[in-house]
Amino acid sequence: MSDAVGGCIRPRTTVTEAEVEALVHGICFKTGPPVRLGVEVEWLIHELREPRLPVTSDRLEAVYATLRTVPLHSALTVEPGGQLELSSLPAASLMECVDAVGTDLDAVRAVLREAGLALVGLGHDPWRSPHRFLRQPRYDAMEACLDRTGPAGRFMMCASASVQVCVDAGHEEPGPLGHVRRWWLAHQLGAVLLAAFANSPLAGGRPTGWRSTRQLRWTQIGAGRAGGPPLDAEPRRAWARHVLDAPVMCVRRDGGPWDVPDGLTFREWARTRAPRAPTREDLDYHLTTLFPPVRPRGHLELRMIDAQPGDDGWIVPLAVTAALFDDPEASETAYRAVKPLAERTLGLPAPHNPLYRDAARDALTDPELREAAVACFTAALGALPRIGASTEVTDAVAAYLDRHVARGRCPADDLLDAHDGAGRGPHGREFRP
Repeated sequence: MSDAVGGCIRPRTTVTEAEVEALVHGICFKTGPPVRLGVEVEWLIHELREPRLPVTSDRLEAVYATLRTVPLHSALTVEPGGQLELSSLPAASLMECVDAVGTDLDAVRAVLREAGLALVGLGHDPWRSPHRFLRQPRYDAMEACLDRTGPAGRFMMCASASVQVCVDAGHEEPGPLGHVRRWWLAHQLGAVLLAAFANSPLAGGRPTGWRSTRQLRWTQIGAGRAGGPPLDAEPRRAWARHVLDAPVMCVRRDGGPWDVPDGLTFREWARTRAPRAPTREDLDYHLTTLFPPVRPRGHLELRMIDAQPGDDGWIVPLAVTAALFDDPEASETAYRAVKPLAERTLGLPAPHNPLYRDAARDALTDPELREAAVACFTAALGALPRIGASTEVTDAVAAYLDRHVARGRCPADDLLDAHDGAGRGPHGREFRP
């Protein structure tokens, strides 16, 4: 196989099973002092005046065409259901990240407002069934693959949104900022972040019984696609094995429909070399089709946080996560706070274990998760001035701690309080997130 580049034909490099393991082992953790931070913010797009009404494809196409002419610091991408995502550049500090993404969001909102549309911070669309906006081979294959496990995949693709925080992998050496400990901390703390920021209790206009329906959808699409490796092994080795043993979503074809094999792992593909020999490009693509709650991409990508309400709600999870990972004192406090929770995983990888299930369903009504969250948020609040956070960011975290965490609440509880099962809030007023 080959790629056409500038009129020339460049052969694609095929890979063996051993080469795949070595490649993944070498690229999944880039160790060194943690100095960079990033965030990816996803948003549902709703009608400004009537948020329950569907937004037509023509309107989405028009507004995205306009947005692509707007100069932004962040990369703007479109999710399969038309959700908007901004991905920051790696930032040298929390405030650099906050300022750059905040400026971009102001510009994006101005364009949407002119079109009568709005960004909505919810982890899962509370009313509409999933409808695919993007018609591309990647998403055709993804839909066909995920449909085998039921409807959850379509909801994940088209009706969900998140705040994804990216932190450096950490030092090679042991210690509070070492990569092995940060890998472990990301998974255990991830359950606390999931619970504290759960914001998707509704689907089809009704409560689902889960504070984070978005996380429920991820769990339902299966451990091979949305699960992670066991934490009792060295991280590089464990992730490389997980990548090899994960099912292949698709085998891409030039000029025709992509194959969607059923149950073919990348290890089997590399061994059998059928339906064709896999290439380095196939491996790179395969890595983008795995969606664990913590994804190593050189750095660590924390994917368990629901999209947050309000224009600036995304800043609080970003600030809390940055403080707990990059301030040694706060990181040590977080490690001690979440260590007892590890017993509740029963040795099962996230998110398919009891700890993540309880975090998604019960959030901070769970006493142990609440206790850990209070300790972690308090530590983060103390660390924020040390990592250069502004007064506004520190005040926002303090307000969130007082309003939600200290009371054993999350944004999902606010939504449930305003909902009576008929889609109306208190006194019959229209429920609007």
